[in-house]
Amino acid sequence: MSLLKKCLAAGVACAVLGAAAAGGVWYWATTPVALAVQQLDVTIKPHSTVRSVTAQLSRGGVPVQPQLFVLMTRALGLQSHLKSGNYEFKAGITPYEVLQKMALGDVNEYVATIIEGWTFKRMRDELDANPALRHDTAGMNDAQLLTAIGAPASPEGSGEGLFFPDTYLFDKGSSDLDVFRRAYKLMQTHLNEAWAARAPGLPLKSPYEALTLASLVEKETGKAGDRPLVAAVFTNRLKVGMPLQTDPAVIYGMGAGYLGRLHKRDLQTDTLYNTYLRPGLPPTPIALPGAAALQAALNPAATGALYFVARGDGSSVFSDNLVDHNKAVDKYIRGN
Repeated sequence: MSLLKKCLAAGVACAVLGAAAAGGVWYWATTPVALAVQQLDVTIKPHSTVRSVTAQLSRGGVPVQPQLFVLMTRALGLQSHLKSGNYEFKAGITPYEVLQKMALGDVNEYVATIIEGWTFKRMRDELDANPALRHDTAGMNDAQLLTAIGAPASPEGSGEGLFFPDTYLFDKGSSDLDVFRRAYKLMQTHLNEAWAARAPGLPLKSPYEALTLASLVEKETGKAGDRPLVAAVFTNRLKVGMPLQTDPAVIYGMGAGYLGRLHKRDLQTDTLYNTYLRPGLPPTPIALPGAAALQAALNPAATGALYFVARGDGSSVFSDNLVDHNKAVDKYIRGN
């Protein structure tokens, strides 16, 4: 039985849809979509809202009308039933059939989306919760997982930073090891390419140090255009021996002890990741950096800035000296 017939049987949602149909929604819902090509695939990411789904469809070449698609989805009570995955659409398909296909999860391949700035633990939790994967890594620690995918040992057996954040397609029942393996290889590709094209004179001894710096840039940047500047501040500090003093590293080192707010005592408590107390880079990355953060870390902006402070809108103010930095802190942090 189709979703529409079920709706008719239930009666309630169908009545809402019928009322909307009087305004032309039903005509639109049953008129073929003007696909960009005769047949195409579109990937819908996990945890997408209905409006996000319409945007992903349109970008992929399936231009459904956002307001009407949302109205139809709500009328049928399917807001929480749209499933992520890679969908095949052919010429002649209607908006209603698009919705039905997604509500039924009629996918070619399933997806797992890993986001820039997530920790490796967050990545593992996401894949552990994916019902379409076979969870072969259950019970493995990070070092065992790295061994299982053929990755060389990293400092402290950590998998942090070694996996590229992206959307990965897979067949139902695939091993989660396959996703980890692909993400690891993709990060190695991006890292090696960025390392080969790095600016001269960087205070970095290895691609792994570059990965660590890129993770700091990823976590410290709220505005994409600021990444090369943030990278420059950290690079300049490394060159002159100044502590990096980056809060995200301190938070990472606190682990479960971080409850949402940093206190002065936290900055004075020594951990391997307290960049206020320890010089140089932390021993491992603190997150999964994306391609833009890697590029910024290895090609920082040409500036002498040694300080930055957040404006509160996602961007930062950069200063070459402590006097100007303190003025920026007074303005944007203290409100003076």
